[in-house]
Formats: sequence, structure tokens, C-alpha cells
Amino acid sequence: MTGLLRVSGVMLALGVSLLGHVQAQPTDLGLNCPSDTAITINSDSVCLWGRLTQGALVRGQVAAGSQVWLNDQAVEITPQGYFAIGFGRDAPLTQRLTWQLPQQDKQQLSFELSARDYRIQRISGIAKKIMQPDPQDIARAQLDSQQVKQARAIKSQHEAFIADFAWPLQGRISGVYGSQRVYNGEPGRPHFGIDIAAPRGTDVMAPAAGVVTLAVPDMFYSGGTLIIDHGFGVNSTFLHLHTLKAKVGQQVKQGEVVAEVGSTGRSTGPHLDWRVNWFEVRLDPATLVAPMASK
Repeated sequence: MTGLLRVSGVMLALGVSLLGHVQAQPTDLGLNCPSDTAITINSDSVCLWGRLTQGALVRGQVAAGSQVWLNDQAVEITPQGYFAIGFGRDAPLTQRLTWQLPQQDKQQLSFELSARDYRIQRISGIAKKIMQPDPQDIARAQLDSQQVKQARAIKSQHEAFIADFAWPLQGRISGVYGSQRVYNGEPGRPHFGIDIAAPRGTDVMAPAAGVVTLAVPDMFYSGGTLIIDHGFGVNSTFLHLHTLKAKVGQQVKQGEVVAEVGSTGRSTGPHLDWRVNWFEVRLDPATLVAPMASK
């Protein structure tokens, strides 16, 4: 039966019958969505949890052996049917999820993301030399970018992405995802992380379990840089680190110390720049964690 469901203020167009807001109880197909997340959608064959907004990572589950597509692009799933999907900073608001259970016809869910407003700062009078970096610096930054791209492209079968994430440290939020500066009328690259100010040497902890896929102490822009793969395209990146305490290939647990806060690379003061990706899609880490506890 096709119908509409409003969950947490989001209107969904569904091509399947709905069971309503789930109370953390498995369906007949063995699905089990958490009930304490920002939005939970449960039908008789698929469930999603997360925030349906630009910049968000959303997790879901279908019956084992099913297939899933996001806007006609295949999505990898775990043997138990869990999967992740991500929506970029300026993702189209209308999205379509399709899934097919074994020996059954395809089913489809259309939904709308909530649009976000981002901080835009306009700066004039920037010297031409600053606007045009040295070619050698550009070449070095391009090599760094290739290393990061390769690490984020890894397709692993780790399933840590399913679990709740935690803040990698506590501190003052000094920069937010999606913000952008316009220099002399030219838009700069948006900020794709969340900045947490903290003293140099403060421990940085893994927000979820995973495997370290990149650990470089001196990248041009990002300085000390570390990437943790949480599985199925989901990874965390930490920038401007003072000290790296984990090596490539090392398995880490949630809460394990992996680095120390620094101000390396192009940084104006000690802080952690935490970023989250779903493959090449840059996400807002704040959509994965509860608001930071006030001290």
C-alpha cells in the first residue's frame, strides 16, 4: 500500500506498508532499528536510522541477501543486511532508496532531506600572493590529496560503522561543517569537518572501532593526518595532529587514544579537525553524535 508518513517533521512517500515508529523490536525478517535516534523509519522489509538532512550519514538494514540502491547506485550491505548511505553538503533534497529481497520484486522509498543553512564569511583585501600559492606547495598538496583519496576509497568489510559514534575529545567547537569563506569575491572551499579547540597534546580517541588506513605526520595543509576505516565506506579523518599514536594496519577500539591535538600544517592554533566520509561523500560528524556535554 502506498502512503505518506511524517516522522520527526519529515514527509516520506512510501511504496510499502508501514509499521510506524519502531520500538526497538525486530520484524519478522529479523530487522532491528534503534528507537532512540533522531529519526527511525521501519517498514516490513527495511529500516533506516539517522538524520534525514544534508551532510548526514544514515544507517539501515534489510533482510540478509537483499540488494539496495540509493538513487540507482548500488549500496554494499553486510551479511546481516546492514548498510550505510551518506548525503553531501549540497545533496539534492529528493532522494530515492530501492531494495529487493531475495526472490521478490523491488520496493522503493522516496524521501526529502531537510535543507541546511551554512555560515558564509566574506573577506576582501586579501593579497594576491596569498590567493595564489607557490607551485611547489600546490604539487605537494596534490600528492597528499592522492594518499587521502586512496585511503578513503578502501572497501572493507568492517562493521564498526553500525554502532553509535562518540566524540573523539571534549572541547569548544571552533568551526562547523559546511561553513565557507569568500575571498575577494571568490568562494573558497567549504569546511568539511568540525573543529574542536583543545590544548596541544590533548588525547584524541577513536570515535568508533576500525582500522587505521593512513598515518602521515606532515601533510602540507593538514599536518599530522590520520584516517580510521570503520567499514563499508565510512571513515574518520583527523587533521593538524601533534603526535600520531597509531600505525597503518592497526586495529583500534572505540575510545582508544590514537593521536594528540596539535596545530601542524596550515593551522592558526591547536585544535582537532574531525571529518567523516562515506567513500567520496563528505559528511558532518555532528550528525553522528549527541550534542557535546557541557563542562
